[in-house]
Amino acid sequence: MNRKPSCCAWALLSAAALTLLGACSAPTADAPPAGRPATPARPALTVRAATPQPVAWSRTIPATGNVAAWQETIVGSEIGGLRIAQVFANVGDRVKKGQELVTLDDAVVQADLAQVRAQLQEARAMHAEARANGDRARRFQPTGMMSEQQVTQYLTAEQTARSRIDLAAARVQLAELRVRQTRVLAPDDALISGRAATVGTVPQAGQELYRLILQGRLEWRAEVAAADIGQIRPGDTARLTLAGGETAAGRVRSIAPSIDPQTRNGIVYVDLADSAAKAGMFANGEIMPAAQEAPRALSLPQTAVLLRDGFSYAYRIGPDAHVTQVRVTPGRRRGDRIEILSGIADGEHFVESGAGFLSDGDLVEVAAPSTAPAPAPQQ
Repeated sequence: MNRKPSCCAWALLSAAALTLLGACSAPTADAPPAGRPATPARPALTVRAATPQPVAWSRTIPATGNVAAWQETIVGSEIGGLRIAQVFANVGDRVKKGQELVTLDDAVVQADLAQVRAQLQEARAMHAEARANGDRARRFQPTGMMSEQQVTQYLTAEQTARSRIDLAAARVQLAELRVRQTRVLAPDDALISGRAATVGTVPQAGQELYRLILQGRLEWRAEVAAADIGQIRPGDTARLTLAGGETAAGRVRSIAPSIDPQTRNGIVYVDLADSAAKAGMFANGEIMPAAQEAPRALSLPQTAVLLRDGFSYAYRIGPDAHVTQVRVTPGRRRGDRIEILSGIADGEHFVESGAGFLSDGDLVEVAAPSTAPAPAPQQ
């Protein structure tokens, strides 16, 4: 038996339909009002922009090596068995050529000199007597008053006496030389780097008394890779950094004609000017070939280049203020700038500082581009 719905049921269904329709047509709380623009994205960081600057840095060749004496010599006594009486110089002193360094006790050699001088006087007296006999023999030889045997004896005795004078004179000369050798002199202008002489000791002939750096000159024996050594010429300038942070300048004197087969490096000898360098120091440095024209390249501030995962990157600022991570190839560094060999172009803008806080695609706010002039090219 079919029943018609009651009036109350129809009323309830109508109310539910109206409620659902109102809910669908009502605006949501999160939707922006009609006609109002969406809120713009906030920049991740406020940065300064830097543009690549052209530079013309002269090519430099890296090198490492030891500082050594240009020429080092050992000074010793030329005679042995004499006691050292006086010592006049010490380590670190600069001495002149011919300056006295050590005096040996010369009592023995002075006595020898006096003895040979007396022998010379005796030889001269004997020669005078022999010469008188020889003159008589030559005078009477034509008359026959002397036999040929006597004449020969007198003339031979005269020649023997003359030879004894020459022998005694040579002995005097030798004794005088030994007396002079009791004074040990500097062979050249030099810097004393070592001393073994002590008053009272008795050195043997040739034993080391002093070690000298001739003329006080030092050299840097720089090891250079075989691929670069052909670009270096005598007269090129060099700049090196010593262990204590001091810098020194030098000039290439010569290049070794051979390459070490083990290290594949060659030796470049650099004369050092007056500096804080000491013989035996190790130094890093660079050599600037003078014959090459300095190539032009672009550079960025060192703060604009970021090292990540073993590669160098810079953040390029686009027209929409979004940054793009660009891989670059760095070159040499001078002051606060770094040479960029590839990855950038003239006229582009890059994040100058704060790159470590950015990611690829971030929005940034550019405060002001860097307008500082590029450093003057260093030749």
